[in-house]
Amino acid sequence: MLKIQAAGSSTVKVTFALPTEEVASNVSVLGDFNGWDPAAHPLKKRSNGTRSVTVELPSGEYRFKYCTEAGEWFCDPQVTDVEYNEFNTPNSLLRV
Repeated sequence: MLKIQAAGSSTVKVTFALPTEEVASNVSVLGDFNGWDPAAHPLKKRSNGTRSVTVELPSGEYRFKYCTEAGEWFCDPQVTDVEYNEFNTPNSLLRV
């Protein structure tokens, strides 16, 4: 699930969130906005039953996925826009 809020004249705050029952282990969001670095944006467990992280991004188009600590990659289950990468696997697509 994504939540998008205006942050400035050319930036937005994007909250990436997953229900904890969908992902029991630690998970991070990786994308072309953070160099696909698994340490850059780990989702933190919240009291509302989700894991989430908020990232401030310039307006644009971004490809992203989630990755568990076990190395399992998956697209955001709520995002219907996908784009296939050079490995012929889908990435979630975010346009802000």
